[in-house]
Amino acid sequence: MGFFTALTDAMSSRQSLLVTGLDPNPEMLRSWAAHRGLGGSSLLSQARSWCKSVIEATSDHVCAYKPSLGFYQAMGSAGVELLLEVRELLPLDLPLIIDIKHGDLNSSSAVAAYLFKTLHADAVTLNPLAGQDIAAPFLLYPGKGVLINCHSSNPAAVALQHHPNEDDPFYLKVVRESQRWGTPDQLLLEVGTSDPAILAQVRQAAPERFVMLRSLWGEEGNLQRLMASGLNLAGDGLLLPLPQNLLTESDINEQTAALKERINRMRQDHLLQKQSNLEFESEQCRIWPHPDQPALGLETSNASSEAEPLIDPELRELVIDLFDIRCLLFGEFKQASGAVFNYYVDLRQIISDPALFHRVLDCYAQVLRPLQFDRIAGIPYGSLPTATGLSLQLHKPLIYPRKEVKAHGTRRMVEGEFNEGETVAVVDDILITGGSVLEGIGKLESSGLKVRDVVVFLDHGGVHDTRAKQRLECNGLRLQAVLTLETISEVLETAGRISSKQAQALRHSDP
Repeated sequence: MGFFTALTDAMSSRQSLLVTGLDPNPEMLRSWAAHRGLGGSSLLSQARSWCKSVIEATSDHVCAYKPSLGFYQAMGSAGVELLLEVRELLPLDLPLIIDIKHGDLNSSSAVAAYLFKTLHADAVTLNPLAGQDIAAPFLLYPGKGVLINCHSSNPAAVALQHHPNEDDPFYLKVVRESQRWGTPDQLLLEVGTSDPAILAQVRQAAPERFVMLRSLWGEEGNLQRLMASGLNLAGDGLLLPLPQNLLTESDINEQTAALKERINRMRQDHLLQKQSNLEFESEQCRIWPHPDQPALGLETSNASSEAEPLIDPELRELVIDLFDIRCLLFGEFKQASGAVFNYYVDLRQIISDPALFHRVLDCYAQVLRPLQFDRIAGIPYGSLPTATGLSLQLHKPLIYPRKEVKAHGTRRMVEGEFNEGETVAVVDDILITGGSVLEGIGKLESSGLKVRDVVVFLDHGGVHDTRAKQRLECNGLRLQAVLTLETISEVLETAGRISSKQAQALRHSDP
């Protein structure tokens, strides 16, 4: 399991955005040890006892641990051994982020090997001033992550970070540039600030990136404003280190649990506020956004679930043919999202049937022709053959976002030639949760491209479940779909290919 998956899984299982900073500061340790009758023990012994007690008290309420390497190195080789002990003490499902803010290019390969192979870290913080080359040696390790330090909370750093002016400060240039170095699941941002306005600018410049803030020490009163500025549309995307002063208290567990609950209430309020602010244009509620476009499937996505779909005869025949070559299977199938469905749509079968593939491309093309765009992008890997065929048919250049970014060669996130500012129509085969298509779009937008339209062959939710569609709309995207499950079930049941029970199951499949 990679770092980002482990992190998001921990956020979900712990219902927490909190991170524990395991920093054995000598001054803090002396005070902590004195109150527990450990004042006569060595600094190393105090650090070991403190780390163990903090991990035990917080592991149920945080999603990651972040020790600063410098504190352990200051204790010599025994301190490094202590960090290895810390790694063993951590629950297996919680990632370890080593805070080092490494910035020396010459030693990067050696440091990456040391952190990932010897210390078994899952991610590391980096100083970005050496540019993309500072991240490359770390991204050579599959499943590992980097956090780019974009802004420091140190007041003396203002002269550099906010140069040349507040309209285009240097720290925002770092935010924009660093997103080109790795995918959202490889590269996160570290933003040291207690200013909600700065955090809001970072979030605006990097809407799809996870952001880790500075410690909440002394910022409890400012927490709601920071949350409002930093949370993404899903109500997460923000990592909040526990206040350092809390980690010396006798009731760490209780205080951490209370802080987590407070944050979760704010997250819920944030989501409710975002939902109430959503205004969907009537044009976005149509399967076909252009009134002069021929309707192949449902006339509108607002159609009653009880109404019989209006289906073009050619599309009806295509659905039956797709079923007959086993593009639609029944059983229990686990999706990429982790959900288990009672059906599986495998459009990869069509590439082996040129005539059928051409008919599928024609359906896509009817949706795409009225749209305004410069290039077509396919979401890897399933939709790349379709996107290639559409590129040839519509005479539009093809590009695609890489599923993983190479740490060698050109290290591009997007393959193919393009110019910043161009508009891209994104093509995918099936929309279930919208996660994979949004990840791909994030890479396109991070490379300076604009995306307005997403065209899929099958919208899983249809009129019964519009959550994925609304998720796209929240990101300013319009969904166009050739088919919905309602259409497929009606066609196949009428044609006698599936039973009424199977048709009913299709209509009520939940993502």
